[in-house]
Amino acid sequence: MMPTELPIPEHLYRLLLYIASHISLYNLAIALVIFLVFWGFKNLFANYIFHFFLNLFCREGAKQDSFLLVLRNPVKNAIVLTGGYLALQNCVPGTLDFWLNNLFRTGNIILFSNAVYALIGYYAANHEEIQKIFNREVDKILIPFLSKVLKFIVLALAFVAMASTWGYDVNGFIAGLGLGGLAFALAAKDLLANIFSGIVIIIDKPFSIGDWIKTSEMEGTIEDINFRSTKIRAFDQALVTVPNANLVNAPIVNYTNRSMRRITFQMRVRYDTPGYKLKVCIDTIEKFLRSHPYVDQDTIFVKFDSFGDSGLELFLYFFTTTTVWGEYLAIKQDINFKIMEILEKEGVRFAFPSTSVYVENPG
Repeated sequence: MMPTELPIPEHLYRLLLYIASHISLYNLAIALVIFLVFWGFKNLFANYIFHFFLNLFCREGAKQDSFLLVLRNPVKNAIVLTGGYLALQNCVPGTLDFWLNNLFRTGNIILFSNAVYALIGYYAANHEEIQKIFNREVDKILIPFLSKVLKFIVLALAFVAMASTWGYDVNGFIAGLGLGGLAFALAAKDLLANIFSGIVIIIDKPFSIGDWIKTSEMEGTIEDINFRSTKIRAFDQALVTVPNANLVNAPIVNYTNRSMRRITFQMRVRYDTPGYKLKVCIDTIEKFLRSHPYVDQDTIFVKFDSFGDSGLELFLYFFTTTTVWGEYLAIKQDINFKIMEILEKEGVRFAFPSTSVYVENPG
């Protein structure tokens, strides 16, 4: 059974027939030569000219990760687009110049928007380059948020430019957006609240990307912030998405912004420990802490705190000079082992929860 041929629309058929009747073989050959010249120049650009500028502007180690690599494909496509436009302009009838020019402008708008969009993505992924441009530290929380805003603006401007190219009333479109703004705001007030909350977070900077925070509902590390929500990686590796409005209205503890990290606990020794030995242990432990390189020297307390139910209570309170979780645990472990050695050396034993029963003999 022969496959059914797809019919060509009548208006398209007439257009092709009209173009074919007005194209000479001479013009068609010239158009083909023009296109092949630009196609060859595209290859020349890709193989030689581009690499020349890459070597000129980039260091040896930065060639594999340069903003020029982002612009390579848009420029190559622009060369091909220009060659196709000049070739078609040479052979198609003048009555089609309107469509041809508009297609050429639309293609340029798409390629330019694509290049800007790609550059925004490149600098968002390589925030060190932004710091080099502005010669100052850029808060990491601004980068993903502003990159999304800029990408949206680029897409919106590209849409408006293409609509204007084809003769659509852009002013009416923008006015329509303004009239519908109130209805949109009423329908999406929660979304707008989250967006403005995200802006407040960026301005106020209670936390940044990579910070360890704690709220009344959860605890974890900040991974991303966008228009609507903030993504937090919990310690069980679950990814929690929290609306920005919830974070703005909640108390936030930022552990990363601490310069020190606290260690405090109570230690219980037996009631039969002689007083002089207990005092020697307290003085030795405090002396050890004051000589420890990773213990802050401003606040150190080692005190005989109270007489507990099952032993003598010692109170220890001090800070480490690091906030990194792994380093903090290593320092805490080292101090615990040293305290055990001090007590063992003095013959002081830890007390366990216990109850003594005394039976009185009436005789």
